[in-house]
Amino acid sequence: MTDPTRPDLSGQVALITGASRGIGAAAARHLADLGARVVLAARGAAAIKALADEIGDAAWAHALDVADADGFAALVDAVVDRWGRIDLLVNNAGLIDPIARIVDSDPAAWATVIDVNVKGVYHGLRFVMPVMARQGGGTVVNISSGAANGALEGWSHYCASKAAVLRLTGVAHQEGQAQGIRVIGLSPGTVATQMQREIAASGINPVSRLDWDAHIPPEWVAGAIAFLATPAGDAWLGTDFSLKTPEGRRAVGLPVP
Repeated sequence: MTDPTRPDLSGQVALITGASRGIGAAAARHLADLGARVVLAARGAAAIKALADEIGDAAWAHALDVADADGFAALVDAVVDRWGRIDLLVNNAGLIDPIARIVDSDPAAWATVIDVNVKGVYHGLRFVMPVMARQGGGTVVNISSGAANGALEGWSHYCASKAAVLRLTGVAHQEGQAQGIRVIGLSPGTVATQMQREIAASGINPVSRLDWDAHIPPEWVAGAIAFLATPAGDAWLGTDFSLKTPEGRRAVGLPVP
């Protein structure tokens, strides 16, 4: 049986934000293993350089603050100059720390999360969608969250930002589908990454009290990204695909909870 998380991506170019660790790093390794050339974008220049060295010639590291519109535009131009196209954009960069109740939150820190989680996704769409339109299509996977449709104590910045990302996904799908641009959100559930360590340290709301073994590995999310990069993910265009549901797990061949 064909593994839906292992399509042939030979010849494709994938741009991954937040690629220095967690989901982004796992996606970079997996997509490169499937034949794609991968652009690793993150603020942590040393980490993405080390990852690019690990992956080899199929990887290129480029330091980026996704909240910087000019920087994102310059990166997209550089990728097109280097490799001619962008077939897959993974809008993965995201923050949740510092976690705090609204009345205890720092306005500047709250705004920083919005800048990365919302503006970062917008910038990716804004500058990559024209490239995809010119080349006849492409796929954008926005990393979403169940927080897009829920309210969790201490997570006002994260819930608000992920709700915004869900709506950006829907609007971008409507605006890009005629040019062959596929836009899908991916809600992975809780993943064993540094973000979950930050959540646990906060001690706020039930998610902080989950056992570590309740979280899925980032490699599962990487496989789901590869699945959504193919027409197999078309049923979820413009909305969120969830790895928390039995249907989502079955679609990508993962164990059903």
